[in-house]
Amino acid sequence: MPEFKHVVVVSDGIRGHYHQSGGIAEWIERLSGAKFEDTINIPKFSGLKKIIELKISARKLKTGDKTAARDWLQNLEIDFNADPDTLFISAGSSAAPFCLAMARATDNKCAVIMTPSMLGTKPFDYAIIPEHDPHDPLDKKIFTTLGAPNHIYIPELKNIGKAFFSGKSFFTEKIVAVLIGGTDANYNPNTEWAQKVLSYLAYVKDITILLTTSRRTSEALDDEIIKMFEKNPSVGYMAIMSKHPEINSLTAMLGTATHVLVTEDSVSMVSEAATAGFKVGLIRVPRITNPIKSMLGYGAQRFDELFAKMANQGLIEDLGDNPDFVNFLEPYEQKHYQDFNEAKKAAQWILESR
Repeated sequence: MPEFKHVVVVSDGIRGHYHQSGGIAEWIERLSGAKFEDTINIPKFSGLKKIIELKISARKLKTGDKTAARDWLQNLEIDFNADPDTLFISAGSSAAPFCLAMARATDNKCAVIMTPSMLGTKPFDYAIIPEHDPHDPLDKKIFTTLGAPNHIYIPELKNIGKAFFSGKSFFTEKIVAVLIGGTDANYNPNTEWAQKVLSYLAYVKDITILLTTSRRTSEALDDEIIKMFEKNPSVGYMAIMSKHPEINSLTAMLGTATHVLVTEDSVSMVSEAATAGFKVGLIRVPRITNPIKSMLGYGAQRFDELFAKMANQGLIEDLGDNPDFVNFLEPYEQKHYQDFNEAKKAAQWILESR
């Protein structure tokens, strides 16, 4: 097992990306004793500067040359130090060049989560890629995950839930976490969908609903959800991200709930709920059709393959386009009772691969 002494997360500020890289970093600390102490936040670029620095200039980092890495960082006026035996880890394309450059400039190792555009995975020492994303199955530097690795750690969940909901009483035994995503290149949950599908939750008796939307949820859908649920006596808690983006209640909700419902557009939230031990009720949403993407095997269909595999393992139950919430919520709780933790597996692989 490698003797990393330090783990540093290089973050682009996107919470979902941090949960992936931080989750693996935490497991490396638990398994090896390496200290996860630091997070480096990369500078924010936009427009032409983002293209020049992160797409064009960063190409020189593909060589893995120490001098090129130092020059690239100095050109961006980034000055930092790192101890020997440090692992740098990042998620997403924006943070990847910084992660690679910092590791190379200090003679350390680096791990990337998801395939970064322009750079690819080859310059990195370790790559953690969802198996539903394109990758080379013969590349020994790639570890594939079922869904997204994340920060969920079951021994801490109940205490996080108790602390977050301290002073709040829920009067039903069944507590249902409802996790709603938003629009992206493949999916478009909208107000019409909410009126058709989510409204049926109002008819389920003897449950308490804990509901959160995401940063991708449109303001129109957020407003519709508020209109539908704010006066519903079954709702014990509601976090609307367009109104309060600073709130981070998902982990607390998973530590309190007996059942979890998640919209299909968020692989991250589905993965987090499954890691927390729940058999996830998967809610289908309207799709954005793209014939070219479908022909090439991209788009929503590759996520269908992921969800089918998760369903076969008992991690989710696909509720379809017209979900029967009453039937899914009938048992006292919906758990899968498996050791499903992709962040832990990725950490073990890194430690065994050095």
